Amino acid sequence: MPVPAAVPLAAQALRPERIRAALQSSLSPTEIELTDESHLHAGHAGAREGKGHFRLRIVSQRFAGLRSIGRHRLVYQSLADLMLSDIHALNITALTPDEVRRGTAGFSQPS
Repeated sequence: MPVPAAVPLAAQALRPERIRAALQSSLSPTEIELTDESHLHAGHAGAREGKGHFRLRIVSQRFAGLRSIGRHRLVYQSLADLMLSDIHALNITALTPDEVRRGTAGFSQPS
C-alpha cells in the first residue's frame, strides 16, 4: 500500500485554528483548550496519513442535558470535514458552564 505524501508543515500549523473555528461556529463555546499531541504519535498510522492527534477540552451551553456520548456526537458533527482531512484522533472533555463553575474534574480553570 502506498504511503501518503507528508502534509506540509504550514498546513499542519493551521489545523488548530481550523478546529477552533469550526467549534466556535457550531457550538459557541465559552472556553476551548486544544492541544496538538501529534508529536507523541510519530510513526502511528494516523501520523503516516498526515492527520493529527488532539486533546480537546470544551465548555458550551449546547452540552446541557446531554450525556457524554451526545456531547461527543455534537463535537464530531462540528468537525466532520476535518475528521476526514486533518484529525486522526480526538480526546474530548466536553462540559457545560455550570459544571465548570461547580469545579467538575478534568478541566483546568483559568488562573
